[in-house]
Amino acid sequence: MLRSLYSAVSGLKTHQTRMDVIGNNIANVNTEAFKSSSVRFSEIMYQTTSSASSGNGASGIGGVNAKQIGLGVTTGATSVSITNGGAAETTGLPFDLRLSDKNSTSFFVVSDGTNRYFTRAGDFYVDGNGYLCMSSTGYTLQGWQVDDKGVVLKDTVSPLQVMATKNMTSAPEATTKGRVTGVLDKNDPQAADTGRIITMGFFDDLGYQYTAKFNIKKTNTDGTYTVSLTDIIDSSGLNGKSIFDLDNDGNLITTTNADGSINYSYNGQPIAVNDIFANATLIYDQSDGTFKSIDNTGAANPGRTVNLNLEALNTPGPGQANNPSKFRNIEVDFGDSMNYNNNKTSTIGGDSGNAKGDGKGKALGALKGIYVDSDGKIYGSYDNGNKVLLCQISVAQFANASGLEKIGDNCYQTTLNSGEFDGIGVEISADGSAINSGQLEMSNVDLSAQFTDMIVTQRGFQANSRVITTSDTLLEELINLKR
Repeated sequence: MLRSLYSAVSGLKTHQTRMDVIGNNIANVNTEAFKSSSVRFSEIMYQTTSSASSGNGASGIGGVNAKQIGLGVTTGATSVSITNGGAAETTGLPFDLRLSDKNSTSFFVVSDGTNRYFTRAGDFYVDGNGYLCMSSTGYTLQGWQVDDKGVVLKDTVSPLQVMATKNMTSAPEATTKGRVTGVLDKNDPQAADTGRIITMGFFDDLGYQYTAKFNIKKTNTDGTYTVSLTDIIDSSGLNGKSIFDLDNDGNLITTTNADGSINYSYNGQPIAVNDIFANATLIYDQSDGTFKSIDNTGAANPGRTVNLNLEALNTPGPGQANNPSKFRNIEVDFGDSMNYNNNKTSTIGGDSGNAKGDGKGKALGALKGIYVDSDGKIYGSYDNGNKVLLCQISVAQFANASGLEKIGDNCYQTTLNSGEFDGIGVEISADGSAINSGQLEMSNVDLSAQFTDMIVTQRGFQANSRVITTSDTLLEELINLKR
């Protein structure tokens, strides 16, 4: 009877533990990325009142099993349902991240500055220093950094500072190619008189914008036009002015050489315009108006292009200080322009970049947005059209993810049974998994299963209570035998 009392008491304790676990599961039914736990019961050792014996063939007596009386139950284990992922909740927030992995065994790596922890709760925000941090704890999200060439350095994980000072701007690009397109009308009166002015915008290597002005003038030969550079305007200000020196009246300061060529003044030094853009002759086929060739010996691609040799402006004149390189040469392609009757309307004009859009150049870009793609790479988008890789999220995977220890705040830490984190991590896409931006992983608690377990646990508790009551009645009867 005493054994039954002790067994029933152990049953009460164990079922109470199970009830505690169920209560915690239900309490966390709406906790982000919470993993439900379950209790595994284990029987306590047995008291053997009679050992087993073997059979005796000579006497014809068979073997006898051992006689054992159990001594109750205990909590064998409390297991965590790590591999069962929770449902997805759509939030639309760019730094709400859900790990979409088949077995739910990948974890974000976070740090409190001293220790690393692991979580599947992907609700992050950007703090005042530009770091991605957990909303609940402020722990910084860990990942891989990117070098100046955009290569991900997968050597060790470190805090991801997505809005570092260096990430606030994107480097500009100088224009290296230009293109003249459209129709140069055969009967354009302006082209036949003073010449038609066309413009082409471009960028220097600091991201400042300029406009080159060209004069296209008809010759005495049909379908033949001369093209020359007339000015370069600094377009970065509200009222663009020539980059060349001007007199008090705002006119270009020029000098004429003995051969009739014109020099402009640049930073107080004469510079031959022909050194920047050698005058060329455009020739069009009169049968269909298509472009034929350029008569210019200095063309980089004879027949279509002429170089705008702006790097000549980077060389300081006598007595001038060495200035950092600012301009880049631009190859200007005239091959897509045409010449035919178009009701005296010319549409010819210039633009930066070639037909494929290469060499357009870009201004200095300001950060306008940050987004995370499916493989954890974090990109910055800039108002100059650039998309720059800033860093990449790495995830931790363990030989036994169920061996991780819960420490609260949706975080885990390693144990001897989980395996250690190598300090590097892996790419989420290595096994075909992904990171979904704008989503969160919800709790994997199944309320129907929890309430069912609650009923079973309650009945087990009641049954063990009844054992105690019955054993007490038997003891009372035994004691009354003395009366």
